[in-house]
Amino acid sequence: MANPLALIIQREYLERVKRKSFIITTILTPILMIAIMAAPTLFLLLGKSEKKTVTVVDGTKEIGPLLQSNDEIEFKISGATADELRMDENNEAILVIADNAIEDPKRSITLLSRTSIPMMIDTYITGQLENAIEEVRLNQYNIPDIKEILKETEADVSMTTIRIDKEEEKETSSELSYFMSLAMDMLLYMFILIYGQMVMTSIIEEKTNRVLEIVVSSVKPFKLMLGKIAGIGLVAVTQILIWGLLIAVAASVAAPFLTPDNLGADAAPELTGAVAQLTDPSFLISLFVYTLLFFIGGFLFYSSIYAAIGSAVSNVQDASQLSTIATLPIILAIVGSMTVLNDPDSSFAFWLSIIPFTSPMTMMARLPFGVATWEVLLSIGLLYASFIGMIWLCGKIYRIGIFMYGKKPTLMEIVKWARYK
Repeated sequence: MANPLALIIQREYLERVKRKSFIITTILTPILMIAIMAAPTLFLLLGKSEKKTVTVVDGTKEIGPLLQSNDEIEFKISGATADELRMDENNEAILVIADNAIEDPKRSITLLSRTSIPMMIDTYITGQLENAIEEVRLNQYNIPDIKEILKETEADVSMTTIRIDKEEEKETSSELSYFMSLAMDMLLYMFILIYGQMVMTSIIEEKTNRVLEIVVSSVKPFKLMLGKIAGIGLVAVTQILIWGLLIAVAASVAAPFLTPDNLGADAAPELTGAVAQLTDPSFLISLFVYTLLFFIGGFLFYSSIYAAIGSAVSNVQDASQLSTIATLPIILAIVGSMTVLNDPDSSFAFWLSIIPFTSPMTMMARLPFGVATWEVLLSIGLLYASFIGMIWLCGKIYRIGIFMYGKKPTLMEIVKWARYK
C-alpha cells in the first residue's frame, strides 16, 4: 500500500503544476518583471512632450544669451515687454527676468505660461538660469580663464570595491548588491505570502466541502497538514528552479560579451565590479542555493501557521482577519530589511537574520553583500529547527480546527486547542 503522506504530496503538487495558470505565470512573470523595469524608459519616450518655445524678456541683458535650448525647449529672446507679449496668444510661455536677477534671483524671475509646465521642463529652465547666473557672477571677478581653471579642478571619482575578508580577494559592486538584495527580498516575500496563503485557502475549501472529514478517516491530521505544505512547497520550488535555469541560460549567453576587452579600458570601476559579480559562478551558485534554502525554510515555517489558521475557520473572510498573525511578522521583516540594506553588517542586521520570524527576508537582503558562512548556517539551522517546533504546535491546532464548524474561534480558544494533549 502506498504511503498516504506521499500520495497527499503528489496530489497537491500535480494538481497545481498541471494547471494552465502555473505554466502561464512561470513563463510570464520574468517577462513582466523585465517589462516593469523597462516601463519607465518606455513611458518617457512615449510621453515626450512637443517642443515648447519660451520667449525671454531679459532685463539684465546678460542672462538670456547664456540660456541653452534642447530638444524639448527653445529659448527665444525678445525686446518687447512682458505686457506686450502677453497680448499675443502665440506666446505660450514667457520668462521674465528682472534687471536685479543677478543679485537677487529668488524674487526677480517669473515664468508666465498659458498651459501647465511639465516638471522636467521646469527643472531644466531652473537649471539653465542657475548656470547662467553663476557664469555672469564668475565673469564679474575679471579673472582670466576662470571657467577653464574651474573645469580643470573638477574631479570625477570612481572607486573600486574589493572584499578582503574572503580567502580570495574579489571585486564587488555596492550598487549591484543593493539592487539584487532588494529584488531577492521582495521576491521571497511574494513567494512566502502567495504560497503560504495558498495552503490556507486549500484547507478552507476542503473543509467547506467536507472533503477533510473523509480524508482524515484514513490519514492522521498531522500527516495531512504536512502533505499539503510539502506538496504546495514543491510547486514553488519547481517555479524557482525553472527561473534559475532561465537566468543561468541568460547569464551564459551574456557572459562572453561582458569581458574586459568588450567593456573597454575606460569602463567605470562600478561597472567592472558589477560584471565581476555577475560572472562569478561561485557567487551565483551559492546565492541560488541559499535562496532556495531560505525560501524552503521560510515557507515551511509560515505555511504551518497559515495551515493552522485555515483549519480554525470556515470561510476566507474569517481567515483574512486571523491571517494577520502570519502576515504581520513578514511585513515587519521587509521593513527591517530596508534598514539592513544601509548597513548589512550591523548588530541589528545580524539579529534580524537570526530570529526565524524575520531571518528569511533579512538574510536575503544581506547575502549579495557577502555574509560569513557561520552566520548563514546558524540562521538556516535555527529556521529549520523552529519549523519543527512550529509545525508541531500548529499541528495540534490543526487536528482540532478541521472538525470545528460554525462561528469563528477566538484567539484564546485557538491557544486552548494548542494546549490539548
